[in-house]
Amino acid sequence: MAWSRVLCFTDPLACQAAFPYSDIEILPTTKDFRVEMTQVAMSQLWLQRTHLSSPTVSTATSKPGRRSIGFLTESNLSPYYHCGIEVVPGDIIDNTLEVEHRRCGPGLDYGAMSIPTDELDTAIEAIIGCELMEKSEQHIFHPHPQSMSRLLNLHRAIGQLAHETPDILQLPEVIRALENEFVHVMVRCLADAVDAKTSTRGRRHDAIIARFEEFLEANPDRPLYLAEICAAIGVAERTLRASCEEHLGMGPIRFLTLRRMHLVHGALLRAVPSTSTVTRIATNHGFWELGRFAVAYRAAFGESPSETLRRPTKQIAIHLNRPSSLVAAEANA
Repeated sequence: MAWSRVLCFTDPLACQAAFPYSDIEILPTTKDFRVEMTQVAMSQLWLQRTHLSSPTVSTATSKPGRRSIGFLTESNLSPYYHCGIEVVPGDIIDNTLEVEHRRCGPGLDYGAMSIPTDELDTAIEAIIGCELMEKSEQHIFHPHPQSMSRLLNLHRAIGQLAHETPDILQLPEVIRALENEFVHVMVRCLADAVDAKTSTRGRRHDAIIARFEEFLEANPDRPLYLAEICAAIGVAERTLRASCEEHLGMGPIRFLTLRRMHLVHGALLRAVPSTSTVTRIATNHGFWELGRFAVAYRAAFGESPSETLRRPTKQIAIHLNRPSSLVAAEANA
């Protein structure tokens, strides 16, 4: 059943839960976090429009069975980087990488869509008569401006319908027409995309960042030092710094600290005060200098760790900022 919803988040944990076709870790780099999001699900196609007010670093892992593309919907005031490559208006990102790192400053306007892989393959064969980019390592392209303009206009129009007249998106004939047009435009953009931006150096940095994150995941509960990390993943300190600056917008130790700080924050929100302590949770995430940790935590979240722990246990939920067709669909289920 087709549905649409308009969402607003001030909690990155709740925002992470709103992505149905990928697993995303969102790390705001300031304590003020706000995201406005519009989502539309059709028969096979899923669309999303996002306005992100806060600078963030995020890591996304796509779930199997779907192909997605993303693009800027507006000319943003601050740059947006996908796997260390700057994305400019008119680019499309073909999300075929296993893990993708994204970073942006405040004021990001971003659009995305996804479709089952077999449905896209069928559409590609019908529209252009051959397979498309099956073995390509390229993932950022610059389609013909006319095709890209059609894509942006159609994406914007559907977003406006979801905001202003969502009931229209419940009409089967409307959904069928919009979905057919959108898939056709999406295929044309992928077909004329010729301006690859991926380099050999970029692919090497992709692999280094993957090893870096694997090492962090394998060692969640002890302090880690730069020389130790470099030795473990087999890379020079200078190269690791360059890879992290390119992909994450910061050095490796700052990213490690930021990520662990958000993991502690989530753990404190979910913990039961009678059976958990700040000390236990902090040390479980590799923070052993507790005084310094408490100062950094307050700077990041505007309260002490013990204040977070005393809050009611956090239940991660998606809150709609207005009624939507999704609510009606669930009520009638």
